[in-house]
Amino acid sequence: MDQTEAKLIAQAIAEGLKERYPEEVKEIREFRGQVSVLLRKDRVKEIMEYLHDTSELCFSYLRDLCGVDYLGRKTPRFEVVYQLYSVSHRHMLRIRAEVPEEDPVIDSVVSIWDGANWHERECYDMFGIEFRGHPDLRRILMPEDWEGHPLRRDYPLKSDLGEKEWKGFTETLELSEKNKAYGLD
Repeated sequence: MDQTEAKLIAQAIAEGLKERYPEEVKEIREFRGQVSVLLRKDRVKEIMEYLHDTSELCFSYLRDLCGVDYLGRKTPRFEVVYQLYSVSHRHMLRIRAEVPEEDPVIDSVVSIWDGANWHERECYDMFGIEFRGHPDLRRILMPEDWEGHPLRRDYPLKSDLGEKEWKGFTETLELSEKNKAYGLD
């Protein structure tokens, strides 16, 4: 399948979603040959089940799931982006779901794609977006006692945060200073 044919198929699937869920589909966009569908978050799980379970679509593979922070650029502030692929039909589609800063919660899709488990945990850890119904939603990259979400645009970039510095980092610095007396630096 060439790029033009793939784009036409993705466009047709997106238009079909808009017909089926007119209140949920906010926008269909094509950029550099990839089609994306922007959704309201409220029925995202239902829509993903439809995309997964409908034999003509059969999006059996979740290639990726990630968060995006649009702080100061658009409202709602966050999006969760799903890259879907159909192994049997060899077509793909990008789904984007809006998540507001005031209520950064969206339904989990782990019950549809097991592979979403790690991705949702990473998105939670890095952006603070909660996934309702996730079987084990906890930090996966940062220590449990880490404060904040490092991929948010308003997260401090300075390495000297004073009292806001992660306790584990300051403990490591203190231990390093103590070890210098023994030549263990």
